[in-house]
Amino acid sequence: MNYGRQFVLHLFARAAACAARSQSESGDAIVELALAVALLGMPLLLGIVSFAPAIYSSIEVANAAHAGVMYGMTSATHASNSANIQAAAQAEAPDFGANLTVTPTLYWVCALSQSGTQYATQSAATTACSGDHVLEYIQVKTAATYTPALHLPGFSSTIPLSSTSAMEVEE
Repeated sequence: MNYGRQFVLHLFARAAACAARSQSESGDAIVELALAVALLGMPLLLGIVSFAPAIYSSIEVANAAHAGVMYGMTSATHASNSANIQAAAQAEAPDFGANLTVTPTLYWVCALSQSGTQYATQSAATTACSGDHVLEYIQVKTAATYTPALHLPGFSSTIPLSSTSAMEVEE
């Protein structure tokens, strides 16, 4: 029976030693966590802070193309008014203003093959479609350059942004 008592005391002694060891190592774990956050977290935070505005600007350029095409698709008169299409697109991207390049283009396609050939004039489309209904489309391309506030080594100091949107013109 003496053997059993010694075994139990030995188990308690080992458990106490493990508890004492884990208490002294708990400070080490906090230091390791602080170092990991500093070494991994800060670059991640800097990347987010640097690229989030670039992503926002990209969305703004895409929305500008969509706003321009939305204005132009309302009628054939609006579709041919490049100045108002440009104004609608630039109003949607106030962060770029006049630095936003807006290029509206009209083209015509055959109704049965809308993803096919694009024609620069309605008469060319009417001739080529041979009896098929001709559809008028407006396409707006927008482009701008974004300059990040924080320049990171290994990355470009400017980021070119562009977007294209196209819709059928309502008659």
